[in-house]
Amino acid sequence: MSAAERFQRLPTAAKLFLILTAAILPIGLALVFIGQAGIREANAALDGRAHDRARVAASEIDSLVARNALALRVAAAGAFRNRGSDMCSEAAQALATAPAISRRFALRSMDGTLICTFGTFVPKGLSPLVAPGDIRVWLDPGGQEIDLRVGVVGGMVTASLPVGEVRNAAVNSTSGIQFLALQEREAVSTIIQGSQGADDLALTEWPVGNGPLVVRIGVERQKITTIDRLLLLLPVLMWVAAAFITWLLVTRLLIRPLKRLQRSVINYQPGEGAIDLPSKLGPATEIQEFRDAFARAVTKVDESEREMAGALEGQRRLVREVHHRVKNNLQVVASLLNIHGRGASTADARAAYAGISRRVGALSIVHRNHYAEMEENRGIALRPLLSELAAELRAGAPEDARGLRIDLDLDTVQTTQDAAIAVSFLVTEIVEFAMLYAPQDPIDVTLRRSSELTARLSISSRVLVPEEADQPVKLQFERIIGGLAKQLRSSLDRTLGRYSVEIPVFPAP
Repeated sequence: MSAAERFQRLPTAAKLFLILTAAILPIGLALVFIGQAGIREANAALDGRAHDRARVAASEIDSLVARNALALRVAAAGAFRNRGSDMCSEAAQALATAPAISRRFALRSMDGTLICTFGTFVPKGLSPLVAPGDIRVWLDPGGQEIDLRVGVVGGMVTASLPVGEVRNAAVNSTSGIQFLALQEREAVSTIIQGSQGADDLALTEWPVGNGPLVVRIGVERQKITTIDRLLLLLPVLMWVAAAFITWLLVTRLLIRPLKRLQRSVINYQPGEGAIDLPSKLGPATEIQEFRDAFARAVTKVDESEREMAGALEGQRRLVREVHHRVKNNLQVVASLLNIHGRGASTADARAAYAGISRRVGALSIVHRNHYAEMEENRGIALRPLLSELAAELRAGAPEDARGLRIDLDLDTVQTTQDAAIAVSFLVTEIVEFAMLYAPQDPIDVTLRRSSELTARLSISSRVLVPEEADQPVKLQFERIIGGLAKQLRSSLDRTLGRYSVEIPVFPAP
């Protein structure tokens, strides 16, 4: 088969995608690589520009501190050298000739003793002590000033720079500063807080003076805008536009007809006649052929289901008829046993006939309940079965056990027919044994769900004594109920006055 023939057999969407990919994708990939390289270089240049702005602002702040430190050093050195009566006034006169210098200061001796203050300056703490020629800068506890201490021969001078001067120095030095803060260890004083988030700023830290004080500067981060990216990646956008057009065409030619076909299939209900599919499904011949093939397949499936439904209904009727006949036959056998029992010549024979009749009746009750539960197919409900069985046993009890009381406390559980037969025989055997040997004592029958798949059946009566198993009648009774428990794939739990067994049941609905 040639390549052209294979291409012709491809779906419409695949054809369009292959054509566009072969024509545009190589060019788009090459231009994407070139455009991404250009964008990376442009972003790197913009980041370098932001860093340079922050460096200029930090240098200006550092220069502001250095100018004040130099002026204070010169003025304080003169005052300490002359040792006049008013040293602060002498230093202030020296500072009067220096522009943009703080004129609020304090003079201290070498050991930190306060000599005098000038202006409205509030004396700062004793530490740190600085040596002559040394400078210490720290953030004032109030967060609104920078404290500056300069060591000179004979003492120290301390001054404060308002954060407003720091802000003016940074703003006047460059543009684009959106965040400015002073930080000394854990203490932070924010001077400028713009509206941009942290992700939109290029944050840098710069040391100020010789102390732990640093200035954090955030410059607006400039990136390549969306329009710039579109211009750089225009060929790629052309390929995207072509893919979108392809998607639009495929949607109108393929997806919409398929959705219409899908809605018709969803709305179709088997057994309500032939399927009604749309007659117009667009120009795509594949969809039209699929519609016709699907309609033929649905017709065949519908015919097959009707045949299977008819066969299943016939099978269900046959099974129901079998169970109905078994139930009727068991009832006939029970009636014959009752008739022959009434005509028996001895009491033992009548008791034997009655015992057999009760067992046949129990089996008949199981079949009757199974017949009633066949429509739902959820198993035999033990609660109505045991209730009916108790009523039948009371009705067929011997004369001296006519007043026997059978108390029922049953949960609603379902089980299989085999388990129901074993349960019915187990209850019948124990109740009959109690009728014969303790007819005046009540019998308690309890059924409780013990897990998702099991239930516990307990029968209580004074006559149930496991230790008394040496009599022939009791030995036979124990063998019978033990065998019934084995049919339930469980062990019989024998305690004084109560026998219990686990029953398999269906999960709760």
